[in-house]
Amino acid sequence: MLVTLDSVLSAADIARLRPLLEAAPWTDGQRTAGSQARHVKHNEQLPSDCEAAVAVRQTVLQALDSHARFFSAALPKKVFTPRINRYQGEGHYGMHYDNAILRRADGQQVRSDVSCTVFLNEPDEYEGGELVIHDTYGEQRVKLPAGSAVLYPGTSLHEVRPVTQGQRLACFFWIESMVRFDPQRALLHELDMAITSLREQHGETPETHTLTGTYHNLLRMWADT
Repeated sequence: MLVTLDSVLSAADIARLRPLLEAAPWTDGQRTAGSQARHVKHNEQLPSDCEAAVAVRQTVLQALDSHARFFSAALPKKVFTPRINRYQGEGHYGMHYDNAILRRADGQQVRSDVSCTVFLNEPDEYEGGELVIHDTYGEQRVKLPAGSAVLYPGTSLHEVRPVTQGQRLACFFWIESMVRFDPQRALLHELDMAITSLREQHGETPETHTLTGTYHNLLRMWADT
């Protein structure tokens, strides 16, 4: 399941963060690459403790904490510490799979069920740089407005195409979901969105009560907290 989230960060958030990102101490992204990724990863990344990284991380996590559709789609149990990267000058990240288990700085392990990218600058500020996700439905190309995000299964083969002009700024991280398998998460998300739409159109009805019970019974059956 691929889900896009509009305006996770506001224009004011982006305006506040951009000067920090422009002045930040970018380093070679290969410093955090695994053995497979080292051969295909060509970008820059922020040290996790620098001012810009801390500000972006706090802003993104705070915004997503109150984002109903993010919760519906990801059903988060644990979140890997968000990172920030930059692509420019033909920077790219070739086709790869993310590691299944990631270790945070606090020693906690996070299973990468869901991948998330939050775009930090506008698509017309750079050429190329599409996030390309290869799944059973073919090739999905994603290049979203600043402040918007995309969620997709951590099991996906994916890449970032070369940035041929300008720079691409993004925050990325992984989520361990309460519901491990993507088809189950997709079914729950579709049901949740349908219930929400019915409530908006008709208010509370016996049918929405029944469907809500079905949603929570499925969640109870599949979730691991």
